[in-house]
Amino acid sequence: MIATRTIALVGDYSAEKIAHRAIPLAIDLAGQALGLQFTAQWVPTASLHLGRPELTDCAGIWVVPGSPYADMEAVLEVIRWAREGGRPLLGTCGGFQHALIEVARNVAGLADADHAETNPYAATAVVTTLACSLVEQSGRIHFAPGSRLQAAYGADLAIEGYRCSYGLNPDHRAALEAAGMIFTAWDDSGDVRGAELPSHPFFVGTLFQPERAALTGRTPPLATAFLAACSRSL
Repeated sequence: MIATRTIALVGDYSAEKIAHRAIPLAIDLAGQALGLQFTAQWVPTASLHLGRPELTDCAGIWVVPGSPYADMEAVLEVIRWAREGGRPLLGTCGGFQHALIEVARNVAGLADADHAETNPYAATAVVTTLACSLVEQSGRIHFAPGSRLQAAYGADLAIEGYRCSYGLNPDHRAALEAAGMIFTAWDDSGDVRGAELPSHPFFVGTLFQPERAALTGRTPPLATAFLAACSRSL
């Protein structure tokens, strides 16, 4: 019998959100591609704590779109737990944004790093409003050679969709890079669209939503790479 591995989906589920409908499908398709069985377990942020069996027993954590979260601090604590414990983590859209904040606060030394959506007057807004909204937009994504993102896609370029209005504040890029984060995806204008921690088994975030491919029956390459890492984590 093939063992079933659990992926914790950290976020506040809403059937109205495209990404929330897509992510369980993406996990199913990626699991089939790998010949492995995975089950998705939603973990709402309002009741999130690190002792939950959905987290301690999971093979990996996907911090899903849908910010602002009901409990932002709990989300950041889970990201930190995954980062420090070597637990595979994928963050898409809001998940990516909060991974930036967690690394900024706890590795880069920016203790007051924050998100402009929830704190418009933040002194250290690591995540700020994009110059142009990407809500229901799509575009080309370029991947850095040798990155996990490039390896996942098996290509230097992909077209992906978004639903967001916030992204990395470039003023804090250097501090994050000094903390070990590398920015490995960008759009045609050179704006950051993805990042990873090369020292971690799998810590990857994207501003775009790769899971959307599953809604058309296509297996998202990044979901497959994430689950492959999850299969090695237990």
